[in-house]
Amino acid sequence: MELKLLLTQYEWFQSKLEELESNLDKLLVQIPHVQQLLAIKGIGRDTIAGFLAEVGDISQYRHPKQIMKLAGLNLKTNSSGKHIGQTKITKRGRKRLRALLFRVMMPLVAKNAAFRALHEYYTKRLVNPLKKMQSLIALCNKLIRIFFGILKKGHEFSEEKMIQDIPRFTELPQAA
Repeated sequence: MELKLLLTQYEWFQSKLEELESNLDKLLVQIPHVQQLLAIKGIGRDTIAGFLAEVGDISQYRHPKQIMKLAGLNLKTNSSGKHIGQTKITKRGRKRLRALLFRVMMPLVAKNAAFRALHEYYTKRLVNPLKKMQSLIALCNKLIRIFFGILKKGHEFSEEKMIQDIPRFTELPQAA
């Protein structure tokens, strides 16, 4: 009897989940330039919905740095007098937005060739190589700038253009 009750609850939750997903699809269609975001390999509708839920209306932001600050991904240096401390992210801001961006970045680096190449560049460059976590945070900021450019200005995402925008990227030997 208890097993039957659990199965009934499972089916009810499953139907509610399907209903929520269809409502999410209907809402995302209403937002301009969402199809361009969905065209990015490794970005799904849950990611876009979570980003827009945390950020809100993109038209209220003038620059992507405002969204970076909202996420708590802006850098600060803990220094005093002649002492120069470490540079870290502030973590002041929306914890869920920061977590969403980081959780998206892991599979994005694995699936998207441009983000993978950028991650390798950041971690293996000759001058000031970043640690893997620092590179992922830098890529989260890059993703914010990409989302901002697409949603606010309607730009198209191009992996080739993203790689060409990086100075000194030709220093790194290209993988075949």
